[in-house]
Amino acid sequence: MIMKYPKEYLDEIRLRLKVSQVVGKYVQLKKRGKEFIGLSPFKNEKTPSFTVNDEKGFYHCFSTGEHGNIFDFLMKTRSLKFGEAVKALAQEAGMEIYRFNKYDKEKEEKFIKYKKIIKEYSENFQKQLFEEKNSFALKYLKDRKLSLETIKKFQLGYVPTNNFFDELKKNYSIEDIKSTGLYYFVEKNQKYIDRFKNRIIFPILNLSGDTIAFGGRIINNNNLAKYINSPETEFYKKGRQIFNLNFAKDERSFSKEVIIVEGYMDVLSLYSRGFKNVISNSGTALTENQINLIWKFFSDPIICLDGDKSGQLAATRIAERLFSFISEENKIFFTILEQGKDPDDIIKERGKEGFSKFLKNKIIIQSFIWDTLINKIDTGNPYEIAKFEKQIRKLCSSIKDDTLRKYILEDFLTKINKLTPNVNYKVNSSLSRKVNFKVLNETKKIHLQKKDFTREKLVEFSLLFIMIFYGGAITKIIDRLAKITFNDTENESLKKTLIDTIKSGKSDKEIENAAIEVNSSLVKNVLENSNLRIIIFKKNYEQIKELFEDLTNDLIEMHNKKKIESLEKKLINNMEEKAYTELLKLKSQINRE
Repeated sequence: MIMKYPKEYLDEIRLRLKVSQVVGKYVQLKKRGKEFIGLSPFKNEKTPSFTVNDEKGFYHCFSTGEHGNIFDFLMKTRSLKFGEAVKALAQEAGMEIYRFNKYDKEKEEKFIKYKKIIKEYSENFQKQLFEEKNSFALKYLKDRKLSLETIKKFQLGYVPTNNFFDELKKNYSIEDIKSTGLYYFVEKNQKYIDRFKNRIIFPILNLSGDTIAFGGRIINNNNLAKYINSPETEFYKKGRQIFNLNFAKDERSFSKEVIIVEGYMDVLSLYSRGFKNVISNSGTALTENQINLIWKFFSDPIICLDGDKSGQLAATRIAERLFSFISEENKIFFTILEQGKDPDDIIKERGKEGFSKFLKNKIIIQSFIWDTLINKIDTGNPYEIAKFEKQIRKLCSSIKDDTLRKYILEDFLTKINKLTPNVNYKVNSSLSRKVNFKVLNETKKIHLQKKDFTREKLVEFSLLFIMIFYGGAITKIIDRLAKITFNDTENESLKKTLIDTIKSGKSDKEIENAAIEVNSSLVKNVLENSNLRIIIFKKNYEQIKELFEDLTNDLIEMHNKKKIESLEKKLINNMEEKAYTELLKLKSQINRE
């Protein structure tokens, strides 16, 4: 028996994955209008004839006539069977692998029945919304500035007190009806009560466009919760669904951004005023599954929660919880609304243009985290700064993208360093490199201010200083200096002793003691005249190592320039081929460096 994948499962994969995303791993694609173009994977060609259309969900090769969807592409280019292609793409889409067993058919049939009950329920109460007796419900929506077009597009309805349960019983079992979560049983009355009675209902659709749950808004009873949602069922998981993503995803070709708001009315209000790329997590905490699903369609989501204290607190929690999942391609932004205002308030008061201004002032997640946390501490209190830095480091350590983690931490520590300029932080990579170049330049300036010694001798002092007090940092790079002869014989003698001691694996303290035993007066002279001790105080080993390499290069350059001067003088009097060749070699070396 051939097992068939449910249509909904395959549709879900197609919706989560762009064709260009799948094909782009095997074909170099270039954007051309609404399509992508590249060289055919089915034929050797010099002129691109292979196109990909994300909106229509297919690829087409004009040179071979090959045409298909993402499943076809993997089957034809990687020689996979259909099932293998489905598994590979499901994994890429972040979905569970579909496992066929004896219950699969039963489950699929159950889901079909589930959707039928939900559909009948929804269609009935859509009609109820337009009944004369329920005109107050329709008036409420119109007073909220929702157009009739928007009301019908989102299939809004109203559930009066009369019970639709008996109607559903005519065609479905009680167990099937209960499985939808639409009704709950009251022991006292021995009745099934409609969960959404006296509420406007907002159908929640999956990516395939099937209604699978509801949100409900009370309009005539202040004693009840303003909003409620369907309970979780076998086919509805709150943490995996996004309200209006089924419509908003169609905007991905026009924008990398999608606006994430708090509630159903915010979505409808923004949508009706021209913001089609708007979704909601329906009052639940934004989950990893939800943000990964959003990123399948939009790389730059903007979280736009209410401007009250609870909204901002929710935004902070979201930021800290989802910080670990950001990457170079997938970001998260925040926009801060005015105190006490929600998106619906702003759009009503200021229109589309006014709300757009808030979106333009969006800030990226790391800046939002910084601004939020820094406002909670006394920046003049070292204890609070220490606690703050630990919190920052912990947050950054959670970022899964290794490269991004490094640079975001650098950014944070640089900001902390500005709060405490007298403290040196261990910052790696490009930032430390920039710092070290600055250090080297500062060192050179100090050297030039010293009138008692040549610049060359002061560089020798600086190298000796690092060898004496930070020998452990340069163990692996000391060999290069061993090939260079210091101009000062006393410095050269101490250098040789230090190299042997460092290479023997001695500790920094043992190296220092060895230097003092050999020539204590020179060590004192180095300490007094290198001035490097001021600059590298509390620097980490990586920074010191790079500074040592820079100083070594500086000394080699000085030696080479002296040799060049000597050779040029020699060639004036006697044009020797050997000297001329050596001169060219040295000049070439300096140019490379």
